[in-house]
Amino acid sequence: MTQVAWVFPGQGAQSVGMARDLYDNLDSARDIFNQADDALGFAFSKLIFEGPEDELLQTINTQPALLVASFACLEAAREIGGNSLPAPAFLAGHSLGEYTALAIAGVFDFATAVRLARERGRLMHEAGQASPGSMAAIIGLGEAILNEVCQKSDTVMANINCPGQIVISGAVDNIARAMEMATVAGASRAIPLQVSGAFHSPLMKPAADGLAEYVNSLSFQNPSIPVIGNTTGEPLTTAESVKTELLNQLLNPVQWQRTIEYMVNKGVPTFIEIGPGKVLTGLIRRINKEARTINLGDLEAVRTLASQ
Repeated sequence: MTQVAWVFPGQGAQSVGMARDLYDNLDSARDIFNQADDALGFAFSKLIFEGPEDELLQTINTQPALLVASFACLEAAREIGGNSLPAPAFLAGHSLGEYTALAIAGVFDFATAVRLARERGRLMHEAGQASPGSMAAIIGLGEAILNEVCQKSDTVMANINCPGQIVISGAVDNIARAMEMATVAGASRAIPLQVSGAFHSPLMKPAADGLAEYVNSLSFQNPSIPVIGNTTGEPLTTAESVKTELLNQLLNPVQWQRTIEYMVNKGVPTFIEIGPGKVLTGLIRRINKEARTINLGDLEAVRTLASQ
């Protein structure tokens, strides 16, 4: 049987009203949103469905919202599709999406995942306020040249997404300088990102310290399915390796290209993106043109899969 990987989106894929069609039509999705409300102690689903947008875009809300919406998409696919949703050989998620993958792999339960994602978002936001930072997507510049730009501008590579698309992270003024330098060095575009801090950089050290305290108070299980880690591009197989990964991930780049290449090299031709948007599908196709991609981000997509 053909091997399949499930992948889960991170920050940037969110939108007000995401997964509302699933909530309105399917008991399994409605149950996920109700569990999230219970886990956080307030009507979190109302914020996801109705906004206001500026509140949903706050990191403390965006991160658990994406995790909840992705879970709802998965449970909807399981309810409608049954056996039409192939079991995964591997799981992976982009930044926050890694938390979704880890919960699916049984490292922690859903309620813990929601609270953990919210705490991560809170800590990252606070670190951003303490040391104002920014991020930018650099298009069309090789890793080696961009690395030189980062060294000269005191910035770092934060997301190595696919050939020709790398996100950099650092202090606000340094990012502005790096964008200019990257353009001079031959980048086709340098796009500032709407984020509240320099994620996946040393400026997140206070967040990593806070998260370490929180993570160490929790009981993690070994993943039941291999989760390919963001920082290494290799499988996380033990509870301890997961804890290390989650702390390292705040300070180091997301190796998304390496993650997908690892799974392709292990014989995975098909990737199912489960959750809002199609960001990861686009990246996967740029990494490997032969890869087959499927999106499960709304009711129509779930029904389409079930009918095949």
